[in-house]
Amino acid sequence: MWQGMGKKEIMLNKWIKSGLLWLWIAIVIIAVDRYTKTWVLEHLVLHESLQILPIFNLSLMFNTGAAFSFLHSASGWQNLVFTSMAALVSLFILGWLAKLSYKERWVSIALSLILGGALGNVWDRLLFGHVIDFLDFHWNDWHFAVFNVADSGICIGAIMLILHWCLPKK
Repeated sequence: MWQGMGKKEIMLNKWIKSGLLWLWIAIVIIAVDRYTKTWVLEHLVLHESLQILPIFNLSLMFNTGAAFSFLHSASGWQNLVFTSMAALVSLFILGWLAKLSYKERWVSIALSLILGGALGNVWDRLLFGHVIDFLDFHWNDWHFAVFNVADSGICIGAIMLILHWCLPKK
């Protein structure tokens, strides 16, 4: 099957036939995340809210913690821990994608969404020491945790994996 091909062609063919084919989704998540965070940093002031819809604001927040601002008030060690965890998870996901067939679309897309989100937030932590959040959904005085595009990728990917594991197979 691989006869007559050089090492580069064999590697490319293996890459194309694996879940790594879906890495473009992670790249799109990172690009949209970077663009939106840059826009927000240029157009909003910290803790300022810009109402877009009656239930949605753009609100610039800096999160040194994890999801839902978990450990946001810790002394700074959490940044190294979360960055290291995201790097390890990213390597694990890349290995998992490499072992999947490109035909396993659902899982590959889910993992690529999580990977893009993890790397988008790691980028912030490395550049700024915190994650930039700005999507603020609310109902009257109740506000959901402010989040970003990277967080959305992680959540959607995680939900897709849970559905994959919980729903009956065809």
